Amino acid sequence: MERLPKAIVPIIIVVVIAIIFIANSTVNINSGEAGVLFKRFGGGVVTDEAPMKEGFHIVAPWNTVFVYEVRQQTIDESMQVLSSNGLDIKLDATIWFEPTYDQLGLLHKERGDKYISRLIQPAVRSATRTVVGRYKPEELYAQKRESIQNEMYDETQQLLKNQYVQVNRILVRDVSLPPTIKQAIERKLKQEQESLEYEFRLEKATKEKQRVEIEAEGKARANEILSASLTDKILQEKGIQATIELSKSENSKVIVIGSGKDGMPIILGNN
Repeated sequence: MERLPKAIVPIIIVVVIAIIFIANSTVNINSGEAGVLFKRFGGGVVTDEAPMKEGFHIVAPWNTVFVYEVRQQTIDESMQVLSSNGLDIKLDATIWFEPTYDQLGLLHKERGDKYISRLIQPAVRSATRTVVGRYKPEELYAQKRESIQNEMYDETQQLLKNQYVQVNRILVRDVSLPPTIKQAIERKLKQEQESLEYEFRLEKATKEKQRVEIEAEGKARANEILSASLTDKILQEKGIQATIELSKSENSKVIVIGSGKDGMPIILGNN
């Protein structure tokens, strides 16, 4: 094989150097990500400019781009904490969080790319200890899960204030008590439920008794009023009206009217 012309060798060297230069100077940032530029000879991490957006970028080969996910992310935490009376409580939670986009450079410079384990997880665990430590086991059992979540969220927000990250929500998946405590609480709740049910039945019976008494008193009062209003003339008129109605009956064949007391009809068979 003949030797390559001397003029081609420099060209090949230049092409190789160009390929290496381009390979080390291009950065591709995917969807949902952002880049933090580190200038090796220009002051280090760039914090006074916005992060590098999605897409293709060309940077100097001696600089470095650190890529962060800036979408909302989740982590699951299973924690063992103490209640106010010193009993172990197991709590499982999910944390929704994301880095503060405009402060991504400061986050990288001061906290680093391991900010989740260095910052978010310790803050959530501390907040959980604080919140659970306010309650007794039976209070945690009966406490609405949403209120515990809100307290944990508020505590976490305070701990992560000015830390270049934001926690969007904390979801408590489960609160587990020691088996003996859980059984004792369930027995207590059952007894309270039975007591409430008994009080309800007793109150219902009392109200029914009051209703019957009121109804009886009403009937007695009505009879008293009716008896006082029934004079001899009214009774005689009622008797005449009844006799007239009886005479109109299609089933009547023979009507015998005698002279009873006060001129009222005599009904056969009656003493």
